[in-house]
Amino acid sequence: QMMNEAKFWEAVRNNMLWLIVVPAASTAFGLLVAQLTDRIRWGNFAKSLIFMPMAISFVGASIIWSLVYEYRAPDKPQVGLLSQIVMWLGVDDPPKWLLWQPFNNYLLMVIMVWIQVGFAMVVLSAAIKAIPGDVVEAAELDGANGWRLFSKVTIPMIRATLIVVVTTIMFAVLKIFDIVRVMTNGNYGTQIVANEMYAQAFVQFDIGRGSALAVVLFVAVIPLIIFNVVQLRKDRATR
Repeated sequence: QMMNEAKFWEAVRNNMLWLIVVPAASTAFGLLVAQLTDRIRWGNFAKSLIFMPMAISFVGASIIWSLVYEYRAPDKPQVGLLSQIVMWLGVDDPPKWLLWQPFNNYLLMVIMVWIQVGFAMVVLSAAIKAIPGDVVEAAELDGANGWRLFSKVTIPMIRATLIVVVTTIMFAVLKIFDIVRVMTNGNYGTQIVANEMYAQAFVQFDIGRGSALAVVLFVAVIPLIIFNVVQLRKDRATR
């Protein structure tokens, strides 16, 4: 019966969207920051600032970003930073950000990316620094520099670490609950499986349906674990 409900498929669809966008964006930004901050004098200070959101709980981060996305009528003083910026750019009446479907899903994902970029940056920065210097020097002597050095040497050398970072963030995404609960409570097309599970089990008191949704989350984790184990074994075999 649950499989025939639109709310269930909305939650599954949104979870899949989170699984694609958040790990990819977090890892990409983390890799970019790790690469750039290693080349500047104040790189460690920049890393500290970017890593700082990792110390904030998802609930705390959601409250901070709820102020960023706050909407007020254009004739009133603006509290929301995003609305004020948009008005400075010439938009007379900014949208109600958290009601703005389907973009409100991506606005919620920004919070998760903001938190996870610090984790990706720290791990990938350590992996980049662990690349043997003679490998980099040999590549530079062969004429590799800039993007070619990055794509042909750096990325292949940290491939195993990239996989670990992506899958770790995927595990965190599958557990995501706090952000959606605090920001929208799953309304306006933003429902996810964990929040639907909570709503069914502890709001509607339908324990059977809540347990079924918990099983869905558990089954979704299994392929990630298998993939991670297989990739780590491949990496050990090549060493």
